[in-house]
Amino acid sequence: QVQLVESGGGLVQAGGSLRLSCAASGRSLDYYTVGWFRQAPGKEREFAAATRGTDGTTYYTDSVKGRFTISRDNAKNTVYLQMNSLKPEDPAVYYCAADTVAPREYKLYRYWGQGTQVTVSS
Repeated sequence: QVQLVESGGGLVQAGGSLRLSCAASGRSLDYYTVGWFRQAPGKEREFAAATRGTDGTTYYTDSVKGRFTISRDNAKNTVYLQMNSLKPEDPAVYYCAADTVAPREYKLYRYWGQGTQVTVSS
């Protein structure tokens, strides 16, 4: 079993940056694909980014390419989402998830955190 806790959300101005953290306990994330998803009010959960544990391959949805970067610090058992150039369409609850064979599919992830709120002001 693995427990995930997100942190780092908050209020930023459009064009600003945030770094979200997903800290794991229970076991190492090294062998897991870890993804970030977001859900805005009234909308379905949306894939944002993921990193595959076996080889470090990264995946991004088109709307965040060039602005968001997913990375991991194995020594801290933590995965990060660096979000730059935040836009008005980025506000949402952001969730991290782990353990899947399909990085873009939220229904196939095994473990989930509780989410962290990101708000962007214009």
